[in-house]
Amino acid sequence: MISRDVLTTFPTCPGVYLMKNAAGRIVYVGKAKQLRRRLSSYFQPEHRLPPKVRVMMPRVEVIDFLCTATEKEALLLEASLIKKHRPKYNIVLRDDKQYVLFCLSRNHPFPALRLTRKVLRDGSVYFGPFTSALAARETRRVIDRLFPLRKCRDTVFANRTRPCLQYHIGRCLGPCCLPVSEEDYRQVVRQVELFLSGKSGELLEGLRAEMLRRSGALDFEGAARLRDSIRAVQETVERQAAVLSDGRDLDVLGIGGGEQGAALSVVFVRQGRIIDGQNFWFAGETLETPEDGVRLVESFLTQYYTAERFIPARIVTATGGVDPALEELLGDMRGGKVHVAKARGDQERRLVDIATANAEAHAAGRRRVQAGPAELARALGLDGEVERIECVDASHIQGEGMRVGMVVFVDGREEKESYRLYGFPELEGSADDYLALASFVARRQVSGPPWPDLLLVDGGKGQLAAVERAMAEHGLEGVALASIAKGESRRAGELGDAIFRPGRKNPMPFKPGSPELLFLQHVRDTAHRFVISRLRRHKRTAQLSSGLDALPGVGPKTSRLLWERFGSLEAMLAANVEDLATMPGFGSRRAAALHDALRGLENAGGPEPPSATAFLP
Repeated sequence: MISRDVLTTFPTCPGVYLMKNAAGRIVYVGKAKQLRRRLSSYFQPEHRLPPKVRVMMPRVEVIDFLCTATEKEALLLEASLIKKHRPKYNIVLRDDKQYVLFCLSRNHPFPALRLTRKVLRDGSVYFGPFTSALAARETRRVIDRLFPLRKCRDTVFANRTRPCLQYHIGRCLGPCCLPVSEEDYRQVVRQVELFLSGKSGELLEGLRAEMLRRSGALDFEGAARLRDSIRAVQETVERQAAVLSDGRDLDVLGIGGGEQGAALSVVFVRQGRIIDGQNFWFAGETLETPEDGVRLVESFLTQYYTAERFIPARIVTATGGVDPALEELLGDMRGGKVHVAKARGDQERRLVDIATANAEAHAAGRRRVQAGPAELARALGLDGEVERIECVDASHIQGEGMRVGMVVFVDGREEKESYRLYGFPELEGSADDYLALASFVARRQVSGPPWPDLLLVDGGKGQLAAVERAMAEHGLEGVALASIAKGESRRAGELGDAIFRPGRKNPMPFKPGSPELLFLQHVRDTAHRFVISRLRRHKRTAQLSSGLDALPGVGPKTSRLLWERFGSLEAMLAANVEDLATMPGFGSRRAAALHDALRGLENAGGPEPPSATAFLP
């Protein structure tokens, strides 16, 4: 434990401090307006320290610091270091991915609607976010059916010489090569903006007026199309009820506590309507005091919002105001003022109640399937704590495509950027799991640190012995080993699974259904899913690649053009007719024929398993 005497060595400038344990691993990152004053709060009498600090400080051996010019710079640096090192005692946002947005460019006379995950300060209009890319694509299909915006990219638009199929089926006005006035096109763009903004009343009023005008002009076919559009809009948009009478954009945050941690829920309100939301879980965090809630919200805001994410002008929280430097930082990223404040008025308070209820429901629904580092070490008979776990699984398909997949868990949570897949072409056709695992150890030794506290092997005593021998050969005896074997029915996750350790004839005495066993089963199942999904993807890609040259009209030259143009089979299969027509020597007829052939090749190779994103429980 570090001594209080070090306080005099810390400066009084703003900055960031890094607390490290005896192994040199960063366990906590914090920022301060005045470093010495902030760090002195950690050396108070034990009874005055928060529970989390009481647990952390005995493990701190070194405190490093980095001075900054301003508190805002310290905030930026703190967020960057937390994302990079993911310290054990920080509130770490694991799911900080950019969500899907709709973008309409204002810099093109005939803008196209596109999906993006980045916000650029170029004058474009953005709508969203959508936490589900599947839902965003479905909305895009509805818009493509209702509104005749162009679908092609700018490069295709600039080089097209005749209308595409979208024009002929009535889904595009054809501004690329037909005399479409910018005013008429802007009217369609305005309708799309109203649709995405949730202003269904104004949109429907305009569509009805145009329908009556066309009917009066005896354009009954055009009036019928507008009638169908009105029905579709009513079915898709008017399901959303307005929650803010003034049509503002808000992000609303609510927090809730559970036995194992804290939950935070974000509700996205756009143009006065709730369009989506997302839940986040912070294992091990507590909400014992109001200060804990403010700390959770501030840490979330610094990690969640970036310059490439849509940031509303007002963020409403259940905890009230935050550090003014944080508001200033968010304002710089947004390009305008941002206020983080407590709810005002009945409408905002109801939104906070919704977000809080979702957070509490998410916290209550968390089932404990992970054990603490100390508890897991005791159950396995190990000294110290098990913080980093690497789990490996060897798999193949009838001897072909031998792979070893490795997944990583740190403090009970997946660290997906550390996942690795090892291929062994020299073992092709052997179906030898033992040799594959031994070969994995050699490759892992070359990769170097960080070394795991526990290497978990999917298999029984045979697989465990193979890894143990290989680790001894490569000088890795210091890493703890265990294996997990399926029960008699061979079904993953059943309570009869057995845990083996080196030097023991019988399995470890884990109680069926215990948190430690459930957690190890979860780690093993994650490794199994990872390697199997990659094996299937590899097999499907190989089948598609071998079938590409066999397609009618695809010779070596066309095959080379496809690879140069798209770079991957996935991009080829995702290409539409217009994309294919941009290749040298291709017209619309040849592109359509190749598009149909690629669809047939994709169906022959078998579809990928579907994925889904769920919102609130």
